[in-house]
Amino acid sequence: MAHRQTAETMEKAAHPAREAYRLIGGAGERAQVAGLVNADWYKCPVPRATMKQLMQRSDGRAIRDTVLWYLSIIASAAVAGYAWYLHSLWAIPAFLLYGTLYCSPADSRWHEAGHGTAFKTRWMNDALYQVASFQVFRRATVWRWSHARHHTDTLVVGRDPEIGAQRPTDWFALAFNIFAIKHVAHELPRMISAALGRIGAEEETFIPTSEWKKATREARISLGIYALVLAACIGFRSILPLLYIGLPSLYGAWLYLYFGLTQHAGLPENVLDHRRNCRTVKMNPLFRFLYWNMNYHVEHHMFPMVPFHALPKLHDVVKADMPTPYTSTLAAYAEIIPALVRQTRDPSYAVARPIPEAGAAQA
Repeated sequence: MAHRQTAETMEKAAHPAREAYRLIGGAGERAQVAGLVNADWYKCPVPRATMKQLMQRSDGRAIRDTVLWYLSIIASAAVAGYAWYLHSLWAIPAFLLYGTLYCSPADSRWHEAGHGTAFKTRWMNDALYQVASFQVFRRATVWRWSHARHHTDTLVVGRDPEIGAQRPTDWFALAFNIFAIKHVAHELPRMISAALGRIGAEEETFIPTSEWKKATREARISLGIYALVLAACIGFRSILPLLYIGLPSLYGAWLYLYFGLTQHAGLPENVLDHRRNCRTVKMNPLFRFLYWNMNYHVEHHMFPMVPFHALPKLHDVVKADMPTPYTSTLAAYAEIIPALVRQTRDPSYAVARPIPEAGAAQA
């Protein structure tokens, strides 16, 4: 019950002077009428002692992975800068590597640190969360609460603000987000608005009033950094500063989109079983390092307070009550792409994942 209690506690604390849940338009009202709000989700049975062990947090693994990640960013930045200095065409793939390392793994680090499970030490989670949010061009506080809603109401239309593959399929949006163009075009005006002290109407439905000043402060800091980078570009008469800070959030985003679509794209909306609306995908060790084991996505949604490093063990504990995992990202996309094509003309279509009969009877 840990993840349900955590998500609900965050939601109910959001506006103590108002109703616990506000709905986003007619779709949100229909979700409430259908019993999809504050509902009980199916959970695979896990012995209490086992779950207690799996939920143990530690600093060591996260510190090691974070140091390795930032060392790889620094090394690729040095190679890219050297190629730029030599006026070599190798600067193009070098900066692509740098941007990919700068941005895409930041998505999974943002995610895990936002849950507070990456490190045992709280300030380490908070520090990584803030830095990673900046690297993927997200407003830290806004997205923390947005993600809480995503977990509480996963793929519930009108409630979940993080449905990545909308129906009918918006191919232009997906294409633009290969380089985060749609994402940044959505975030930038809202970041500017937040810096001016204004919070959007939809965001008011899931962000506590007490957090609005924090969101404003974060927006001002982010915009201040970008202003300094632009000033450096003007001063040095070079785009190089932007290639290191700012533009990597766009040209380095392709990998986290590639990973991210495997989570939910093409799967059913408005169901109360994460085995139906999430995917677990087997990945190679490099991908798992970059993605911080978020490929175990059914397990993560079902038990989000289990740290990233324990998700493989959790998978072994619950796999008998789970759909068969996809053997690779390519195997997942062999299902996702046809599903998105079909949803272009038939938004009601969704992939039906076979789940164990015993679990199906309880769902």
